[in-house]
Amino acid sequence: MADEKTEEATPKRREDERKKGNIPRSQDMTSALTITAGVGLLFVMSPHILEKLKNLLYYTLTHLRPEEIETNDIITLFAPYAKVTGELMLPFLLGLAAATALLVRLQVGALFTTEKIKPKIDKLTPSSIMQGLKKMFNPFEPRNLIEMTKSFLKVGIVGYVGFSTVMGRKDEILGLLGVDIPTAFAVLASILTQMIINIIVAMLIIGFIDKKYQEYEYNKSIKMTKQEIKDEWKNMEGDPVIKSKIKSAQMQFMRQKMMSAVPTADVVVANPTHFSVALKYDKDIAPAPVVVAKGVDYMAFKIREIAKANGVPIVENKPLARSLYKLVKVDQVIPAELYVAVAEILAFVYGKDGPPKMRINNPNLNPNIRR
Repeated sequence: MADEKTEEATPKRREDERKKGNIPRSQDMTSALTITAGVGLLFVMSPHILEKLKNLLYYTLTHLRPEEIETNDIITLFAPYAKVTGELMLPFLLGLAAATALLVRLQVGALFTTEKIKPKIDKLTPSSIMQGLKKMFNPFEPRNLIEMTKSFLKVGIVGYVGFSTVMGRKDEILGLLGVDIPTAFAVLASILTQMIINIIVAMLIIGFIDKKYQEYEYNKSIKMTKQEIKDEWKNMEGDPVIKSKIKSAQMQFMRQKMMSAVPTADVVVANPTHFSVALKYDKDIAPAPVVVAKGVDYMAFKIREIAKANGVPIVENKPLARSLYKLVKVDQVIPAELYVAVAEILAFVYGKDGPPKMRINNPNLNPNIRR
């Protein structure tokens, strides 16, 4: 059917959708990358964090005395803890926000649009709101069903990865009974680190799969019908009817310009039945003769007719007329390979001395010149 969206979106359609803020985005990929960035920041900041916590613990054990604590001075009591918490959390949150912004920028590129936050009046009507709520809370809505299934799968996969990591090292955990505290902490830290790494890898894989799925859904949603592509092409290139009229007007203007230039030409080179080319030579304007008008069949006849009426010489030279018509555009200087042939013709037009700086000596030339 003509209305079926079977065609891939054109580059213009993609650009228009992008300007509206409609781009493929994977929340799972963003979440996985953000968690990875957060864990990386914690690893980098861990020496600083441990130092702060050690100092806080030292302060607690050496400065706090229960008998000196007054219940009405709670702010003074918790001020050191709040200060240390701020010193730890602020750099981490700022770094995480910067990393998240960078990750989003890498995914969507340079994009700023207000289309997504513009209020849509048609969606604020009671019927539209009710329909939206039904879709949102209907578990059997295809999109909701897909998202719910994805959520269960993600939780199951991440939980299985964490559980399998712990079970894979259960012998080490059971062996911690009776071990000194530093050794136990080292083993538990190793298991926890491995579990976090495995979970992050699993989340990145899920994010990558979801990203591909979101791109597939996006490409499917912006597909176009054949008629939409035709309409877009018309808008980009212009209506063929209008373009035809413009081209016709341009050709008419060019014909009028050529015909007005024929009376000023020095000579018209013609193939008596098909081609006519009017040449003008002015050494102050161009180094060689210029084609001021040319035509075939009816236009050739009109050029010769105007030339006769204005006393412009007409030289019959079939090969040269054909070459000039095919090789040289209007208002263009003749090419070097035609200099000699044109100069021989102009020699008869100007007289025995020939045109300035194009004089030739060819006693065998006998063109048929008509005035």
